Amino acid sequence: MKVFVFGASGSIGENVVTGLTQMGVEVFAGTRKPSEKKVTPGVTWIEADALKPGHGSAILEKMDAAFFLSPPGLNDQYSVLAPWFQKAIDVKLKKVVLMTAMGVEFAPPEAPFRKTELMLENSGLEWNIIRPNWFMQNFNSYWISGILADRKIYFPGGDAVVSFIDTRDISSVAVSLLTKNDFNRQAFALTGSKAISHTEVSEILTKAVGTKIDYVNITPDDFKKALVGAGLSNDYADFMNYIAGALREGHASPITDSIAKITGKSPILFEQYAADYKAVWMKP
Repeated sequence: MKVFVFGASGSIGENVVTGLTQMGVEVFAGTRKPSEKKVTPGVTWIEADALKPGHGSAILEKMDAAFFLSPPGLNDQYSVLAPWFQKAIDVKLKKVVLMTAMGVEFAPPEAPFRKTELMLENSGLEWNIIRPNWFMQNFNSYWISGILADRKIYFPGGDAVVSFIDTRDISSVAVSLLTKNDFNRQAFALTGSKAISHTEVSEILTKAVGTKIDYVNITPDDFKKALVGAGLSNDYADFMNYIAGALREGHASPITDSIAKITGKSPILFEQYAADYKAVWMKP
């Protein structure tokens, strides 16, 4: 079996690549700079630049299945992924798995992410769509600067609870769906097994690290300023503020059994995530 992985340099893509190779699948991994990747048995790195829609899509002519996600920071997912999906349709790919986000199904059909989903759903191909909730790994990536500088989590989440998901579970689901046909033409919301507030997150991180970490419920305006200051575009900062508002209103609190249903394993708990990643929050 040969599988193409789009965005293979990201944390989710890398774990999908690893999971597939461990199953003996031949993986073709798409990245902007394949020459910088180390040689890995069972993996062929190819150039696939998300900023150039459809760039590298000829590789699908040799594939059995493919995994796609939208790289962070891009608002128009449709323009990036539609050329790839059209190629998949042209070559009659056997399976496509797409990662979007929880709640996308409620967006209007012209919204880029929903438009992308609909193209795949109506493609005639075998497909799965996975819609994960907010990532646990945001706390060791997007929100880490405040934790390291001030020992604070700056986020406009209010007191809402969130069923955070570990990205390793997302990758495990993707691997299962790419290599099996038990759930074809179904979409799944992916969540953790417990919903917790950002205050509870700060308490778990405090316990894991051994030094006090607090949660600061900042305003949406301050959140946008921080995102733009970190290099994100105004449009993407507005998008992040929009979904943070949905979180604040409780829309990120539902819990599903999708991970256990698909992989046969329980979701990783936030406490386990904190223990696994605690070194990144330790001050030198």
